[in-house]
Amino acid sequence: MAKEWYVLRVQVGREDTIREGLLRRVKSANLEEQISRVLVPSERVSEIKGGKRRVTEKKIFPGYLMVEMDCTEDAWYLIRETPGIGDFIGSRGAPVPMERKDVDRILTDMERPTDQPKLRIEFQKGAHIRIKDGPFLNFEGTVEEVNPEKGLVKVIVTIFGRATPVELEYWQVEAV
Repeated sequence: MAKEWYVLRVQVGREDTIREGLLRRVKSANLEEQISRVLVPSERVSEIKGGKRRVTEKKIFPGYLMVEMDCTEDAWYLIRETPGIGDFIGSRGAPVPMERKDVDRILTDMERPTDQPKLRIEFQKGAHIRIKDGPFLNFEGTVEEVNPEKGLVKVIVTIFGRATPVELEYWQVEAV
């Protein structure tokens, strides 16, 4: 029987702790052959706070774990009886495996090289912002465009009564 990926609903904020507890239980029940991998889907995110660049781990799906397993009665029972785990995602009765394309996409996002973490830009088109650095300090404007690949935000600022587009780095602006 081929192993498939399943999604578990768990307590939010305790994903790593529950994962470790599940792995301990799998080892003590000698079910490593049936339950091979347990993952907390996460990605590396780069953000600038207080003028300093930080790289952090961000959970892609808070409150969920992914498990690669053979869905046998023993494995299913062990997982359901693990403290902190709610239930499998899917229809009631039996767990429903994830589609292969979804698994591949999530695993690809998780395995992104560590030297190029994804930028976290929390602005969207139409958002009202204030410029907090540079020659337009304390000007207010509206986000016209966001370019996450380059880390740039195009903002429409009123200068001398005229709407003028200004391209800034994402850390130079803040939400109002």
